[in-house]
Amino acid sequence: MSVTTVRPRVSRRLHTKLHYRLQRYAVEALCMTLGFLIVVWSITPIYNMWLIALNEHSAIFSGALWPEAPTLEAFRVVIHEDFWYLERFWHQFGNSFYVGLMVMFLTLFIGSLASFTVGRMRLRHGWMLTNAALMTYVIPASFLAIPIYRIMQIYNLSNHLSSVILALTTFATPYAIFIFSQYGKSIPMELDESARIDGANPFQIYFRIYLPLMAPALVAVGTYALLLAWNEYLYNFLLLSSPDSMTVAVALAQFLNSDESPWNFMMATAIIYAMPPIILYYGFRRYMAAG
Repeated sequence: MSVTTVRPRVSRRLHTKLHYRLQRYAVEALCMTLGFLIVVWSITPIYNMWLIALNEHSAIFSGALWPEAPTLEAFRVVIHEDFWYLERFWHQFGNSFYVGLMVMFLTLFIGSLASFTVGRMRLRHGWMLTNAALMTYVIPASFLAIPIYRIMQIYNLSNHLSSVILALTTFATPYAIFIFSQYGKSIPMELDESARIDGANPFQIYFRIYLPLMAPALVAVGTYALLLAWNEYLYNFLLLSSPDSMTVAVALAQFLNSDESPWNFMMATAIIYAMPPIILYYGFRRYMAAG
């Protein structure tokens, strides 16, 4: 092979490598730019919450990107309930916590039992149960608000925390059944058969074998159910009316009823209210990733 033939081939290879590198760098630069814009877009509302919460009420609409005289007075007012809208803040915070825990527990209990019955007990036509559960999501939750409100009135459950718990459990359970059914397929049936040979009944298999092996899925679905209940506003607003039965999500909206809304107190309340889900997420992040 002559030198004149080799040189054009080498030149083409170098040109191809250079073109590939430039294309890769361009794609990486575009992805980094897009990622940066998404991060800024996501952080801006959170930063704005802190900015307002750290400002005095008179300086909220000053337009400054940083509080000139940052103060924690708004957080002190919220913690000590020193504002008339915050007179029952910790009681309402407890209501939110109770609703979230109950929705999480009922969702996990009903969903895991249903998936165990369908997947491990070999229920005939059990697949219809999981498919029917998912079909409930065809109807948006907002369309069911008035019928559920009417049902709670008929059974004298309106203005009780149990009404919100039952409504939100209804929306979270179908998702739990589907996830548990899919995750349960990864657990070998031989474990159940071995337990039956050793004399275990279905309840012992459920509590001692099925639930421990389902831990990642339980954490993931439990977190989903808790966050669903924690962030819910529509059903809390419809079903809870008295200050003693309200959750924080509904109580926050009461700040807008006055002529001059205390935005710094509102943002401080929202930040404190957002802390438990953040702590929960980072505390169980490893299990959620596995689930």
